[in-house]
Amino acid sequence: MASLTLDPHQHTLHKTVSCTGVGLHSGNEIVLSIKPAPENSGIRFFRTDLGDTEGVPAHMDKVVDTRLATTIADANVMVATTEHLMAALQGYGVDNADIELDGAEVPIMDGSAGPFMLLLKRAGLKKQKAMRHVLRITKEVVFTAGDTEIRILPYDGFKVSGEIHFDDSIINSQSYSIELSPEKFSKEISQARTFGYVEQVEELWANGLAQGGNLDNVIAIHWDRETILNDGGLRFSDEFIRHKVLDLIGDLALMGCPILGHIIAKRAGHTQHLAFMKALIAASDCWEVVEMEEKGSHSVFHQISSTTKAMGKQFMPFFVPQPVRTHHAAVHAS
Repeated sequence: MASLTLDPHQHTLHKTVSCTGVGLHSGNEIVLSIKPAPENSGIRFFRTDLGDTEGVPAHMDKVVDTRLATTIADANVMVATTEHLMAALQGYGVDNADIELDGAEVPIMDGSAGPFMLLLKRAGLKKQKAMRHVLRITKEVVFTAGDTEIRILPYDGFKVSGEIHFDDSIINSQSYSIELSPEKFSKEISQARTFGYVEQVEELWANGLAQGGNLDNVIAIHWDRETILNDGGLRFSDEFIRHKVLDLIGDLALMGCPILGHIIAKRAGHTQHLAFMKALIAASDCWEVVEMEEKGSHSVFHQISSTTKAMGKQFMPFFVPQPVRTHHAAVHAS
């Protein structure tokens, strides 16, 4: 038994909110709506342009591409660039929501999670009767792949730390750590924008990608590697690592439930995030699923199951421990 300040109840939204923006890669205008959803339904994406009625669950087992962003799909229904919206939902504390889109991408907005946070605050949180299920880390797990290292340690809360190293002077080495709460996420992380080298953006344009990318939604690093092309400069002196932490939070939201642990990521991106999540689930002796309960002003939890085999298909059916198939990755528990 342990006590912590995380609200034990699941939450959805009070009302539906909508916005319009362009898809980063297609350049097409997309209408997005975020709607309240029943307890225990999780986050689901629906493609209204395809007449999709089943939706794509925002789960790690639905990820089909991590090259430029995180893309999920189920059957013929695909949704790209999910990470910023998923980070906002996680950061604000939304467990259940239905996302409707009339296109194949979540709109890029200004390249951060800030506009989505404003939408969620406008909708407001609604407490639900069902209790939260949480993935509680009980032993350290370490994942390595090339220069990347991602580890997670037991921790009574959700703490995210990131570290990046670039050869150029404008980024160089940066690190950032945050104890996640709606207030801290909104203030410290949500406004950090995606970034890239200007020649990379030009190459994407030449290949028919990033058609919606411009200086309003991407930090473009100058050829000299010392400045950026965007008017107004950076929002934070370390905006680059803050955005990397934002991406990590958004990808980890695809675990399907809150995490109790401290995750530390060095030189990581979407591909490594997914590989780490698979490695974590495979290390089934290093975590347990717990259900939260109320106890006065604090929350407590009790163990539901130490492995997913005992949970059946009622909770997180994608939690099926399987070996991580990669020739350049290693994972161990300590």
